[in-house]
Amino acid sequence: MEWYWVMTLLIGTTMGLMLFGLPVAFAFFSANIVGAMVFLGGETGLVQVTRNAVDSVVNFTLAPLLMFIAMGEILFQCGLAVKCIDAIERLFTRVPGRLSLAAVGGGIVFSALSGSSMANTAMLGSTLIPEMTRRGYHPSISMGPIMAVGGVAMLIPPSNMAILLGTVSQIPISYLLIGGIVPGVMIGLTHASIVLVRCLINPNLAPNYEVPRLPFWERWRPFVIYVMPLMLLFVVVVGSILGGLATPTESAALGAMGALLFSVAYGRFSLRMLGRSLYGAAMIGGMMLLIIAGSGTFSQILAFSGATQELVALVQEIDPDPIHVVIGMLMILLLLGMIMDSLSMILLTIPFYMPLAQALGIDVIWLGILVLFAIEISGMTPPFGLLLFAMKGVSPPGTTTVMIYRAVAPFVVAELVLLSILLLYPPLVTYLPSLIQN
Repeated sequence: MEWYWVMTLLIGTTMGLMLFGLPVAFAFFSANIVGAMVFLGGETGLVQVTRNAVDSVVNFTLAPLLMFIAMGEILFQCGLAVKCIDAIERLFTRVPGRLSLAAVGGGIVFSALSGSSMANTAMLGSTLIPEMTRRGYHPSISMGPIMAVGGVAMLIPPSNMAILLGTVSQIPISYLLIGGIVPGVMIGLTHASIVLVRCLINPNLAPNYEVPRLPFWERWRPFVIYVMPLMLLFVVVVGSILGGLATPTESAALGAMGALLFSVAYGRFSLRMLGRSLYGAAMIGGMMLLIIAGSGTFSQILAFSGATQELVALVQEIDPDPIHVVIGMLMILLLLGMIMDSLSMILLTIPFYMPLAQALGIDVIWLGILVLFAIEISGMTPPFGLLLFAMKGVSPPGTTTVMIYRAVAPFVVAELVLLSILLLYPPLVTYLPSLIQN
């Protein structure tokens, strides 16, 4: 069977089943069963599919994913994450669009504590949108920054998607985690600038209101008490990886234990809180592991059928400029993001992207961060961007889907510009990973 028919059969089966509403994991399982029957010898292939599914989820490199999820759940369930948002809001007094700027600042901080874009957007939206609405903020300056900064958790460690991408692509997870720091900070600064400039040009977007004058220490006290200690978790996670003192798994364990100790230190620990946190972590982690198990043999079937090798050979015959290949990869991701979630995008594309990148000599660390960035943008693109759905769920009554699309549009354009900058100047991505002590 020609390689393009192999790809059509496997990818078409997966996407077709997802379009009919079948969960992602079961869509991959179904495609794998079809592939096993056709390319792996029928019943023998089905046994191999089962073995590969088990092997894919007992992979030790997935341990950081589960512990980082637990860390974020503990901080969210014990209420310390909300305390951080309130503390950051106090710092903005007479600045135009202060609540929107607080959303951007809080989003960056919570991204460094949770690793989940959906959780970031949902928490910021439920915490700040009601107050913004009461203060007369225009939807474009209330919902837009929250959705835009929510996706930063895709890049800033501890990023769940970075760990998943590293596991699927065999890119060192520590390099992906560290490589996302500069792009994540760039996103935060860009979105804060957009909010500030737009509010200065049109003050009606975020009407001024009297903020009670507080003594210096009263204003900074919550920040010192809540934000600075909790950011030690970020320092521990990133610093231990950069210094070569801990593997990603060990740093994730330190982060999860640190979150638990902080909940005790702030008097917010309870068995009920711990139970909710572990239940939430098990639900999210179980879903991800099931999807990984379902996709475990996908790339192997492609390789066994010869489709991957023939595609790589075809591209090498054309002898394209590697930068053009990368641009094509990113455009595919941006288009897929309109109809597919981030997990499915990674699992469908990486089996093709990595062999191509290695054959063309493309830096896989740089490519991995660009892939995460493109997926982060796709979470805000209509009609099926997941962050759009998260915002719709926490928006006040009367908020239409079109309003959400318009609110996020300027930030999507800004992030496309940032993606172009990272594409043209790779050291912005590769410098920090080069400092990791092995």
